[in-house]
Amino acid sequence: MTQMIERAGLQVDAGLATFLESEVLGPLGRECEAFWQGFAALLSEFAPRNAALLAKREALQAEIDAWHTARAGEPHDAAAYKAFLTEIGYLVPEPGDFQIGTQNVDPEIATMAGPQLVVPILNARFLLNAANARWGSLYDAFYGTDALDAAPAKPGGYDAARGAAVIARGRAFLDSAFPLVEGSWADLAGREKIALANPEQMVGETPKGILLRNNGLHVEVVFDASTPVGATDTAGIADIMVEAALTTIADCEDSVAAVDAEDKLLAYSNWLGIIRGTLEESFEKGGKTLTRRLAEDKPYKAMDGSAQSLPGRSLMFVRNVGHLMTNPAIRLPDGSEIPEGIMDAVFTSAISTLDVEGHGRFGNSRAGSIYIVKPKMHGPEECAFTNDLFDCVEDLLGLKRHTIKVGVMDEERRTSANLVACIYAVRDRIVFINTGFLDRTGDEIHTSMRAGPMMRKGAMKGSDWLKAYEARNVAIGLAHGLSGKAQIGKGMWAAPDLMGQMMVEKIGHLKAGANTAWVPSPTAATLHALHYHAENVFEIQQNLPEPMGLDALLSIPLADGVNWSEAEIAEELDNNCQGLLGYVVRWVDQGVGCSKVPDINDVGLMEDRATLRISSQHIANWLLHGVVSEAQVMDSLTRMAAKVDAQNAGDPLYLPLIGNEDAPAFCAAKDLIFKGVEQPSGYTEPLLHHWRQVKKAG
Repeated sequence: MTQMIERAGLQVDAGLATFLESEVLGPLGRECEAFWQGFAALLSEFAPRNAALLAKREALQAEIDAWHTARAGEPHDAAAYKAFLTEIGYLVPEPGDFQIGTQNVDPEIATMAGPQLVVPILNARFLLNAANARWGSLYDAFYGTDALDAAPAKPGGYDAARGAAVIARGRAFLDSAFPLVEGSWADLAGREKIALANPEQMVGETPKGILLRNNGLHVEVVFDASTPVGATDTAGIADIMVEAALTTIADCEDSVAAVDAEDKLLAYSNWLGIIRGTLEESFEKGGKTLTRRLAEDKPYKAMDGSAQSLPGRSLMFVRNVGHLMTNPAIRLPDGSEIPEGIMDAVFTSAISTLDVEGHGRFGNSRAGSIYIVKPKMHGPEECAFTNDLFDCVEDLLGLKRHTIKVGVMDEERRTSANLVACIYAVRDRIVFINTGFLDRTGDEIHTSMRAGPMMRKGAMKGSDWLKAYEARNVAIGLAHGLSGKAQIGKGMWAAPDLMGQMMVEKIGHLKAGANTAWVPSPTAATLHALHYHAENVFEIQQNLPEPMGLDALLSIPLADGVNWSEAEIAEELDNNCQGLLGYVVRWVDQGVGCSKVPDINDVGLMEDRATLRISSQHIANWLLHGVVSEAQVMDSLTRMAAKVDAQNAGDPLYLPLIGNEDAPAFCAAKDLIFKGVEQPSGYTEPLLHHWRQVKKAG
């Protein structure tokens, strides 16, 4: 049982209180009692508002459920549906013309375009890898993946033929992004003979090479004859280092399993290590103990001879949790748990204030800003709540107004339908809008749960609402001044082993006008960076076609009388059950919130709660409308549990599902399906948290 201590009428986990007071408030020179009094006052205002917003979600959902139920069996009337949504306040009037007023934004967000990583904040090693992914070796990325039009190199000695192919591919990139006055980089004899067709692309010299810039992104060509590659290269080039993950989101939300004070303390401690520049992680590799630390800046001599440097690390965001969940780490005077999103806002901002006030070794934001991504907000009222909350946090910490910037995840249906009003609500602090196809699909299913059976998951990728959603997000962002001031982002490439396919497909995010997009690893960031050399996103943004309208966005992805065969139904059900079980068993049993989980075809996919939300809601929808029966679901769960057990047979920490059907993991999987209709907005967190807490207590 965790020890609780009293602070200003609040019951606070003792470890969390000690951490905040000694590691954060002390170095900031803030008076602890005044802080806790201010925090308690903030909670007395915002905790009831938070609860009221959640109640409004449920009230709107109940009205939508009743509307669909009353029209069961009738053709969907799109015009009547839109009028109904307007009448109940689900759709709100758009504000008049406006442009966002955000100021003091770092160039990585405002004026540069490049990859973005999302990393679970609980895993220090992954967090360090992501923070250090600002620079990546192009040679390593090609050598170790299938992006070279072939399978990755096998473990063992150096494959000279593959190495030659990597070098040739690197030279082809240089020819494309940094053409010479004449000839090819492949014909270069040494660094002295380099004459760029565009001399302005030459930035300066690094200790081991030259620094180039194209479309705002830097590339270091490393000349080092002391390395095996450099010694045998005709020009002495040992590597090509590309500026890759401009920004990284340290995630407290979808990719972590944080259910109590112990978990939250680890999250906040890791964030403190990032902000202060002190985070380290030691691990065993190849029989040796290695220690990973944050990377130093990259020094160089500019063309005018002056000494300069470039950041060695990603600019860091922190993603707080949404409005739904509470956490037992802090309790209100009445004994109830406080909203976790409010706790995150206060604690992560307090830690980030160390950066604003110059207490970090490296510094994160050179513009003096704090960057928080806020997920799972439903509509403009909830965005306005976040804006007011951040105002109050700034006052509590003595920060200038709008020091705390916000990234709005456009991943709930009521937000995408009212995106203009959502942006308006945070117009002076917004730095980011990002589409989240997975959560957006989960909310799409849950909102229209009673309208009828949904089409198969794969078919949704071609649905009208999704096309409208992705295009409208960009168009609305551009219309209200985000270009040059904020990021317009796109979602994750989920298959970290399929880099060749990513290199073909993910450039589509740039062509759609996104100046950042999510990738699953530092290696993927290195490869995806090449897309931003091939396309100038800011030029693309000036010439995009008109997007589909609101009517398309509100179309419901119903199966519309499709009669699937028994084999098709079984295939869809097995796919959903396998993915659900593969993710839940790691979340509940091991506290792993995001990992590469083999799918039903044994392809490793990055899974988090958003994918789980789709799978569970899709099965719940088909159950509700009689497409499948409870017996069919249980049969699929049992068979897929055996498959998931086989896929995890090599994990010594793994507890099999078969034979443990009454254990927390399998119980959680069943609840997510059979209680799916009643879950708030179809979210998986309430059930996952419950069963994870049962597991930890047991």
